[in-house]
Amino acid sequence: MRDEKKKNVKTYPISIATVNFLHDGNLGFIIRAAACFGANRVHVIGPVPPARALKALSKTLSDYVSIEQHSDPQKFIEYAKKQDYNLVCAATKEKATSIHDYVFDFDRPICIVVGHEQTGIPADLSGCSDAVFIPMPGVGDSLNTSQTANIMLYEITKRLEERNNFLEEWVNGCYIHYP
Repeated sequence: MRDEKKKNVKTYPISIATVNFLHDGNLGFIIRAAACFGANRVHVIGPVPPARALKALSKTLSDYVSIEQHSDPQKFIEYAKKQDYNLVCAATKEKATSIHDYVFDFDRPICIVVGHEQTGIPADLSGCSDAVFIPMPGVGDSLNTSQTANIMLYEITKRLEERNNFLEEWVNGCYIHYP
């Protein structure tokens, strides 16, 4: 069944880094979203819940996503530099570019960074990341960390698909330039 599920799926050079989550459910939701959107891995900075718990929380989709643990933010930063990740962190409006205006660097693997439910992303990690915010026109001004990751995953994969479709049209000689 596992091989059958993977037969026609797309994967992208996208990963998600989570920072010392308080609630295992948020990690499970992120793993589930990563599998649904074709991200290739989830980096867990801090403790990783038992595999059995993750399997239940992610609706068994933890079987399809590589989970890598990093003991602390600095170890993850060192790893990310070696992998040449384009780190993109979720931030508040005052310190970031709207996700609608942000230009993703698709020539490098992208790693979305979402923070702790109460304290956010540590300064050393946010300091070496591009910061984006999700515009929210309603009365609320923050989302749950897993919801934030879901929206960022959606936006990145949507743009990757648009880019890939554009490149495919260009290569096939069907590109039409609209003024």
